[in-house]
Amino acid sequence: MDYEAVIGLEVHVQLDTKSKMFTRVGTGFGQPPNTLTNPVVLGLPGALPVMNRDAIEKSIKVGLLLNCKIADICKWDRKNYFYPDMPKNYQISQFDQPICEGGEVEIEMPGNSPSEIGSHRIVQLTRIHLEEDVGKLTHYETDSLVDYNRAGCPLLEIVSEPDLFSPEEVFAYLTSLRNSLVSAEISDCDMEKGQLRCDANISIRPVGTSTLGTKVEIKNLNTISGVRNGVEYEIRRQTKALNEGETIIQETRRWNPDQKYTTPMRTKEMAHDYRYFPDPDLMPVKIDSEWVEFIRKELPEKPFDKQRRYMEEMNLPYSSTSALCGDRPLCEFFEEAAKLSKVPQKIANWVVNDLLRELGQAGKEGEERRGLQNCPVTPQHLAELINLIEDGVVSNNVAKELFPEMFISGKSAKTLVEEKGLEMKSDGDEIEDLCAQAISDDPDAAEKFRGGKEGAINALKGSVMKATRGQANPQVVDETLRRLLS
Repeated sequence: MDYEAVIGLEVHVQLDTKSKMFTRVGTGFGQPPNTLTNPVVLGLPGALPVMNRDAIEKSIKVGLLLNCKIADICKWDRKNYFYPDMPKNYQISQFDQPICEGGEVEIEMPGNSPSEIGSHRIVQLTRIHLEEDVGKLTHYETDSLVDYNRAGCPLLEIVSEPDLFSPEEVFAYLTSLRNSLVSAEISDCDMEKGQLRCDANISIRPVGTSTLGTKVEIKNLNTISGVRNGVEYEIRRQTKALNEGETIIQETRRWNPDQKYTTPMRTKEMAHDYRYFPDPDLMPVKIDSEWVEFIRKELPEKPFDKQRRYMEEMNLPYSSTSALCGDRPLCEFFEEAAKLSKVPQKIANWVVNDLLRELGQAGKEGEERRGLQNCPVTPQHLAELINLIEDGVVSNNVAKELFPEMFISGKSAKTLVEEKGLEMKSDGDEIEDLCAQAISDDPDAAEKFRGGKEGAINALKGSVMKATRGQANPQVVDETLRRLLS
């Protein structure tokens, strides 16, 4: 029997705030274990929570970004469970009155042509709710250690409908969601630091039916590609089990990224297992329309909207826009440089190829997203370099050689050209002598060109460019060679 997969995702995003959700203790990654704690985080007697306004505002911002309905009133509930990662033995979360309901994520459908933007569709969301994060358990051979530095950080849970149908769509969904959240400065969404975590709910059903199968949840999915791989394996496992007459049970399974298979963790809990009840120490939050509209004005342009604008208004190719539009600081760098140049297409090409290459080689790609502001090459420098090419001052090959030096030294292209005497040579007499010498040195190429082989002239051009260390004006060389050869 043929089966199809139905997938829903629960994405947990750690909000980029200075303090935790219900206390002024700071947030941060890489601090000594158990140093970002206080009586509220540890749940000591008498400690009372106080809400983090910035976290609530960022949650509303996400809801607006994803076209959710923002609640007029949301409230806090206690999700009760006993586990070492939660010292209070309950997690403050939102159960029946979340901060955002509904919503959607635009994804680009897998299998599109790499040369142009392809078809998109909307993935529906169920809800978004705000809660506090839990601690981190590290398991060793005979011991497990807990670090409560992460406990209490504001965590946004984005729950999709069962509206994804392949591992490739899952990958596209997570990529699109991450790009939107990073662009809006909601979170860095670094999965290695636990800032973005994902649980996948997978079921399969016979093709052509509408009833959902038994749901299996997968945890320990630590990268976006790991989510795709885990989902792909689980679909294969469930399909094989049903074809062999086995019954799928509702459970939570752990993904092993090294061995690439899932193993059972526990039977899946239901909502009543957590004994939710309203938190008696926290008042509900009233969200008025003026507050929502104030936050709406701060929304950035969505990555896909920006991509469409670049392609329509600047005639940028899809390959350039797809590399640019997932990175807001890179887009800002590009737009600033493009304003100073008449050829935004070339600016985009240099940004996504040469600039990103140099940033990668310098090891700066791991810096915070604001790290591009410290780049030695400024938008003004890049625009000046492209303008020098367009004005015939330097050749493209010379510019390619100059750019790494600009990145190292921080000097402008114009300064380096003057220092090194790299201005393009357009002197007619000098170039004519060099062209005549090239024809004399390579009569075979000259005869082939005269015989109708257009490409043969490139060998002669190469000789002239080599003799001038790439500084001869290519257009003047081409015109002179054709005149002499005719």
